[in-house]
Amino acid sequence: METLKKGISAVLLAYGEGENLKVLIPMIKEKLEATGEAYEVVVVDGPKQTDDSAGICSENGARYYNQELPGFAEAFKKGIREAAYRTFLILDADMSHDPKYIPDIYSKFVGEKADVVIGSRYVKGGVSNDAFTSKVMSHILNTVYGVVLGIKAKDMSTDYRMYRTVRLKRVVDKLKCKNYDVLQEVLLYLKLDKQDEEKRFRVREVPITFEKRMYGESKRQLVKFIISYMKSVIYLTGVRLKHKRS
Repeated sequence: METLKKGISAVLLAYGEGENLKVLIPMIKEKLEATGEAYEVVVVDGPKQTDDSAGICSENGARYYNQELPGFAEAFKKGIREAAYRTFLILDADMSHDPKYIPDIYSKFVGEKADVVIGSRYVKGGVSNDAFTSKVMSHILNTVYGVVLGIKAKDMSTDYRMYRTVRLKRVVDKLKCKNYDVLQEVLLYLKLDKQDEEKRFRVREVPITFEKRMYGESKRQLVKFIISYMKSVIYLTGVRLKHKRS
């Protein structure tokens, strides 16, 4: 496995998010500076560029890539493979995740030796300004996945997270989900990978306020989203049961 440098890889999955990137990248860099760690900003765009995201990244000192295959999960996996630092931070590129929480997430990650820290809407102090229907669906998903994965976390449907990069790289080729359900899948594989070493998988949460996107339109398609999650519940239940039997 490749040698990783000490520091933070901040990864943005940004399909057609050029206008947001102009504002977001400088904000992220400012908060990464506050951690005192070396860092990089990695932007993963769709298979085809639809705006001037590449130029915006160049102007702001971020590394820009296009994912090879379509879908949220493929962008996520591309970000994992390109990350060069030991700590992996990911957040939405639509300004719904405020970078001001980065130092708090990093402090919790280091101070509690966590495997994953989640920027959470649902722990005490967290707020979601999303639409009512989205909040209801999110709570249902988190309840179901808490049982399916056997992980005690209140917000497993968000991708404002910090991970250990080496562990992500170790499980990335196992990830089969195509859409946002990869966010639950990766938690399960990280948990199973840790259990193989007979160590406890530590997930921690930091309260955040989730905002509506600044520019552009959401890429989520509700019907496709629901069907994908129904299938993944069955699939991930099978993965966990298979691991228990082995």
